[in-house]
Amino acid sequence: MRQKIVAGNWKMNKNAEETEDLLNDLIGKIPAVTEPRVIVAPTFVNLASAVDHLEFTNIDVAAQNMHQAQSGAYTGEVSADMLKSIGVNIVILGHSERRSIFNETDSVIAYKVDAALENDMEVIFCFGEELSDRNAAKHFNIVENQLKDGLFHLDAEKWSRIILAYEPVWAIGTGETATPDQAQEMHKFIRDIVSDRYGSEVADNVSILYGGSVKPDNAREIFSKPDVDGGLIGGAALKADDFADIIASY
Repeated sequence: MRQKIVAGNWKMNKNAEETEDLLNDLIGKIPAVTEPRVIVAPTFVNLASAVDHLEFTNIDVAAQNMHQAQSGAYTGEVSADMLKSIGVNIVILGHSERRSIFNETDSVIAYKVDAALENDMEVIFCFGEELSDRNAAKHFNIVENQLKDGLFHLDAEKWSRIILAYEPVWAIGTGETATPDQAQEMHKFIRDIVSDRYGSEVADNVSILYGGSVKPDNAREIFSKPDVDGGLIGGAALKADDFADIIASY
């Protein structure tokens, strides 16, 4: 049975003190329940303290990115082994901002996925179309190609550590949100693609999150769709009340 998951991507926000304050607020507001699974992704410099702070809670910690190499002359980068050494076992890869701002290609992201899985990490794999793609009716093709190029080289058993996060780029941080029916349509399409490649067992067990301006007032309707298994939350994850309300929408 696939997991229901609500993950918060903090992006480049919150210094050390602010991170501790937000974590304390979340601990006080999020009940110790088994579903949905809750994940937060603070900045690199606050990951170790977040792991320590959340040790005895039901909140997991993820990194927002990592390099594909194990070590070497890659100034400013962080490896899977480094993340594992501080207790971080989940990483977000392929986020639209990494693709657009930092020019990460599907092939680079695929190498990162391999490195994460080789280090027994879970991967939250992000993908999604630009507004121009949707307006040109290319959104299904874009999503299919991103999935195939980034993940379809994997063996079926490795999919137990893959979490998919569909993020229509036009709905990230814009206030625009795909309608619940649009989200369901794409999530069903994604699950069908995975099923065609790997079979129904893999497809039925992979969690597919929706990301794109999810808020307390729209989360319940979006999460009610049969192929939407939770959300990758941006701005609303920086406010304890909003994030807790989104979690409570389950």
